[in-house]
Formats: sequence, structure tokens, C-alpha cells
Amino acid sequence: MGDIYTPREMLAKLVSFPTVSRDSNLPLIDFVEDYLNGHGVASQRVYNPTGEKANLYALVGPEVEGGVILSGHTDVVPVDGQEWDTDPFEVVEKDGKLFGRGTCDMKGFNALALAHVPDMLAAGMKRPVQIALSYDEEVGCIGAPFMIEDIAKTMPKASACIVGEPSMMKVVTGHKGSVGFITRVHGFEMHSSLMHESVSAVMTASRLITWLHNETQSNMALADPENPFYPPFTTLHSGVINGGTAGNITAKFCEFVVDIRCAPPDTPQEWADKYRARCAEMTAEIQKIQPTAHVELIDRMLNPPCRPEQDGAAEALARALTGDNSTNVVSYGTEAGQFQDGGFSTCICGPGNIEQAHQPNEFISVAQYEAGSVFMKRLIERLAA
Repeated sequence: MGDIYTPREMLAKLVSFPTVSRDSNLPLIDFVEDYLNGHGVASQRVYNPTGEKANLYALVGPEVEGGVILSGHTDVVPVDGQEWDTDPFEVVEKDGKLFGRGTCDMKGFNALALAHVPDMLAAGMKRPVQIALSYDEEVGCIGAPFMIEDIAKTMPKASACIVGEPSMMKVVTGHKGSVGFITRVHGFEMHSSLMHESVSAVMTASRLITWLHNETQSNMALADPENPFYPPFTTLHSGVINGGTAGNITAKFCEFVVDIRCAPPDTPQEWADKYRARCAEMTAEIQKIQPTAHVELIDRMLNPPCRPEQDGAAEALARALTGDNSTNVVSYGTEAGQFQDGGFSTCICGPGNIEQAHQPNEFISVAQYEAGSVFMKRLIERLAA
């Protein structure tokens, strides 16, 4: 008989692994694999190209079609520079809240799925649960597509996929798509008194960032008030920039990160093409001054939206398990659209409030965590019926 963990104990175990996206998640994957093996559940890894990270998926129950995928990511955002009152990688309960990095986003859901594996096995389910844990969701939903492709090839076809991102156990059927780039501006350095003969990478970058701002303002002005997303328009943003060497030198190099979140009917590909075109125009302009200057784009992500489905099996299942009949869409991104593109009916439903995600002193309320446990128990009962 394998190790038994209560949902709280499993949460504490998962949070104890500091799986910040820049680092390996393999220690956590090793633990999950050993835990599942202890209960007679085989799992499969899908590594990233360097072998430093891995997705993991497993089938719990009979090898038949019609099961349910429970999907979650294993990585968390950094705690650098944040002021925490507790150890971020230790679960601390206080005032009805469970504090720790990832408690909300989204090791809480993962822990609930894993802690209930013994219950799944004991229930004699007629249809299986497929647990799917990914890497690098927080930096562009990079890992999941490789796992989804593998699941489609090797697993009996599931009838529904529940992505357990924090939604306060509300059923979410849509989210914005997103596209991201690393933009590298290659300038020509000279003394700043001769800036008319040079190309400042920093100032060129600032013009591109201003374009992002202006496009966002234009989208805001033209927003359809009936669009269900908040905000109801496409946003273009840069949150990181680095460049330059001295105040009196025109910068040779500047790099910044671009994040675009697309409100339907806009698409990620549409905005990717617009930004590429603007960068090409900028390259042509600065090369009139210095032929070697140019703008380089590195693809960071192109994540599809989660789209409401007509008579979707996942939505129907989640509503039956939660009793939630409200209509909900969100502006944050998930791997749900990738599962839809992989051929799976998908929706989002998980414990916790997205407002706590990425924050210092991140937490999930005890009430929400217990609601997530009830969700798992109802799912098991349904699959055993």
C-alpha cells in the first residue's frame, strides 16, 4: 500500500518544492511518480528539450474511454522582491487561510487530485481519471502541448478536461488568447552628442513600447461594452526592459518583453502579425541611418483562447459537480485552449481566487480548499456510478 496523504498534507508537500519556472520541476515530478507508483498507478513523463523539466500524466482507473482529465501546472512564479510574512515554500494556516507560494495557483488543485487517488482506486470507478501535470505554464504555456499530444496518442480518449485554475469553483468557459515576444533592438553606439548619426536601441525600443500603449488606448476607445471580458478589449503590455551602458552613449542594445492579451474577436495570430509588421517598419527606418541596426523578435508564446463550446461535455460535467449555472469568462490565460485544440472538451474550474495568484502572502482559503475536495469526491462518485 502506498503512502496516504490528507489533502492538507499533500498541499504542504507540493508547496515545499520551489518549482519556480526558471528552475527544474523534476524533484516534484519524482515525488509524484513515486507516490503514484506506490498505489500501483503508472505514469509517463514528457521532458522538455534540455531534460531539466518534465510533464507527467497518469491514468487512474480502468483503461477505457470516457474518463476525465484533471489538468494543472507544476510551476510557480518567483517570490523575489516580495515581502512575505511566512516562508513561501511552507504552508501556514492562519485566519482560515492556507498561505504559501502556489497554494492558490495552482498546487491546491493538483494536491486535491493527488490526495484523492486512493479514493479513486477504492471506488471502483467505471471510467478513469487522467491526471495531467505540466511545466512552464507561467512563462507562456510552453510544456502542455507536448503532453497533450502524447496523451492523445497513448491514452483512451477522455470525454472532458477540467483545468483547475483558481475560479472560486465557478465554471469558466472562456478566456483571452495571448501572444508574447522578446524584442531585441540592435542599435549603433556613438557619443550621444552625435545621436543623429547613430541609432539608440533604448530610444527605438521606447518608440515600440509607445506603439503598444497607443494601440491599447485605441482598443479601449473602440471597445464593445457588450464584450463579456474584463477589460473588454485587447491589451498590449511590456513589463520588463533592459538596455544601455551609459547616459552619454547611444545604446547598442535593448531588450524588452511584450505581452498581448486578445479579447475576441481579436486573435493572437492577428496581433502577432501586426506587431511583426510594426517591427519590420522600424527596422527599415533605422537602417536608413545605420544599415546594421535592426529589430529582432523571439517568439515567447502564442496561446490560444479557451472558447465556449456548444453543448460542451466538460462544462456540463463541471456544472453538475458544482451546481454553478453562471456564465463566466476570464482575462488570464490557461492551458485550456491548448486542450481544446488537442481535441478535448475543456473548461476551467478550480478552488481559490485569482486575485491571490502571484501575490506576496499568496493563499487559498480553507473554505475554498474544502470545496475543491468536495468537487473531487463528487467526481469520483460520478465516475463510479
